[in-house]
Amino acid sequence: MKLSYSTRGWNFGSWDKHIAMAQDMNFSGVEFYALYREKSLFESGGILSPERVFATLRSLRDCMIEIPCFDTNINLLDSDAEKNLSLLIDSAAMLRVPYVSAVATGFDDTERQITQRIAKKAEEQGVVFLFKTKGIFSDTRRLREVLDDFACDSVGVLWDMHYPYFFAHESADDTIRNLGAYVRHVHLRDSDADGKYTIIGEGTLPADDMMRALSSIDYGGFVSLEYKPSEAERGDWEFIFPHFVNYMGRWNRSADTTPQLYRNHDGTGYYIWKPYELVNLTFPQVLDRVCECFPDQIAFKYTTLDYTRTYSEFRDDVDTFARSLISLGVKPKTKVAVWATNVPEWFITFWAVTKIGAVFVSMNTSYKIHEAEYLLRQSDTHTLIMIERVPDSDYRGIVNEICPEIEAEADPSDPLKPLKCRRLPFLRHVITVGFRQRGALTFSEAMECSKKTPRTRLLEMARRVRVNDVCNMQYTSGTTGFPKGVMLTHYNVVNNGKCIGDRMGLSTADRMMIQVPMFHCFGMVLSMTSSMTHGASMSPMPYFSAKNSLACINQERITCFNGVPTMFIAMFAHPDYRKTDFSYMRTGIMAGSGCPPELMKRAADPAEMNMTGIVSVYGQTESSPGSTMSSWTDPLDVRTETVGYAFPYVECKVINPETGLEVPDGENGEFCSRGYNTMKGYYKMPRATSETVDEEGWLHSGDLASRDSSGNYRITGRLKDMIIRGGENLYPKE
Repeated sequence: MKLSYSTRGWNFGSWDKHIAMAQDMNFSGVEFYALYREKSLFESGGILSPERVFATLRSLRDCMIEIPCFDTNINLLDSDAEKNLSLLIDSAAMLRVPYVSAVATGFDDTERQITQRIAKKAEEQGVVFLFKTKGIFSDTRRLREVLDDFACDSVGVLWDMHYPYFFAHESADDTIRNLGAYVRHVHLRDSDADGKYTIIGEGTLPADDMMRALSSIDYGGFVSLEYKPSEAERGDWEFIFPHFVNYMGRWNRSADTTPQLYRNHDGTGYYIWKPYELVNLTFPQVLDRVCECFPDQIAFKYTTLDYTRTYSEFRDDVDTFARSLISLGVKPKTKVAVWATNVPEWFITFWAVTKIGAVFVSMNTSYKIHEAEYLLRQSDTHTLIMIERVPDSDYRGIVNEICPEIEAEADPSDPLKPLKCRRLPFLRHVITVGFRQRGALTFSEAMECSKKTPRTRLLEMARRVRVNDVCNMQYTSGTTGFPKGVMLTHYNVVNNGKCIGDRMGLSTADRMMIQVPMFHCFGMVLSMTSSMTHGASMSPMPYFSAKNSLACINQERITCFNGVPTMFIAMFAHPDYRKTDFSYMRTGIMAGSGCPPELMKRAADPAEMNMTGIVSVYGQTESSPGSTMSSWTDPLDVRTETVGYAFPYVECKVINPETGLEVPDGENGEFCSRGYNTMKGYYKMPRATSETVDEEGWLHSGDLASRDSSGNYRITGRLKDMIIRGGENLYPKE
């Protein structure tokens, strides 16, 4: 079932405004009323004129809005009835509009003959002419007799639910039994006992009965809102339209979504996809799916900043900023860098960038001037979003030094004027978060630029994003010391995050505190992506603070968080630790160089952090980043003394670095992996890519590892630390 609204009574003006309105309000279609009165639409140059109608059709397809019906109240006995209906039928055929409707009065022989001619015209054009269940045909049994007499596929019914129920006193069961498959299109309006319009659900129409009746014929067409603001107490579309979409969502969700949801381990929440299966979706498609299933679930709730959003509200922010970026010249493949801590703008930008097919460039918050200049230049960054500073790095001063043109050539009369920076030749715009900079836009000013880009353009760009497109570049030294931009695709990151969340048992019942930095895969994939692929709620911390983290755990009843060993140590040592309620805690990841098993076991202790399902993950940025991981239900020793076993659909092996041959279990060698998670390559470094990913697709990590007989891995050091003496490989631990 799809939703549309009738333009009858809504005076928004132009055709384009109605299409934009439908998109903004999440309708799938617009039902245009009495278009035959707008003669200019059909005349030369009009959007329904022969020379322009196909361009109009392409525009509708691009913005994914349908026109389910050309509705009218044309009486078949009107002098111009046949002429006007013929005009609409011709236009409907060209625009692929399936139905044109009208009403009948007494349906005598004259009306029958007119209907025969109109039906023939409709049949020739591949359109169906619909009688409305109004007037004489409020009695649907009488309408059924007429339709049976015609026995013509080009004649059907527009079930206007109001009239049979209120005037013929028919139940929904009676109407659907009379009309059955003749129902091609539906009008829905609600009213009080006096027939005055009310919002859907607040009048006397038995909507549940009507929807069950439609379900009984497996109706899959449009249900169109009919509402005259001039005849109702409320006339504000800002309320009427979203209310209708949300109200009708109860039937759409129960019919389309619920069967695809899966209960979590204890029945307190849902998994959106089957665990341990890959999904063929882009980041924007993932967000759309979560919004479809759980629009009112909290997505982000900061405890130290004023930013709380449901998933649907967060998507609104994302869409607005995505349109802003388009207005600033960001296109597919364009690089957008963020140099900031875990502020809301980081998350908004990431999802906005990925929605339009651009590439999000992660910047380490510890970078100094030479590192920042190298990254921005090597990545060909077009737009930079930045905060002013962190305690040990002055971002404003660094950017002013790298790009003095930002102030010297600023034009206050044209804040959107692109930059021309000699040292950063691709940089066109700088957007600031929390401060003002001459020559740059603030984030709120940038958001205002969204008005320059119609939503249709955003939807068109989002529709063209593919799962194998690069969505993120993470800079890493990898197996050498020279920083390289690791190109990760939607398919890489979405599925790695999903698999991580699967092994943590994440679901809509979880509340994840994010205290690890978002510029790193630990934040972006293991925390954000794992949470959002599972519909979990997130409480990000702008920067790590043991005090603030412990307070967040208390306040939000956090069920999971990730961290490096030093974070856990700082939290254990803080005076507030023993005052913190960990009773809701369930799982989390401790990862990083040298995770002490004793520290993990302390965090898992129910008398301590109660993180009974604590897990570890191993990987590298080039593998998106996870390759091995334990599950939260595995034995404690597996979770604390190994880095787990291979992810689903990922192959892992340990090889002799000299011979390239796989070594037996228990022996040390170089860890290698291949699978869906392997990077697309290093940006502008094809030789470095071929040196890291061999011809058979194996990613060589440069890490030393061993595997036990159960398939669990242990990381034992770095390959560069290995010593060869007398033909024997000696490792640091030896």
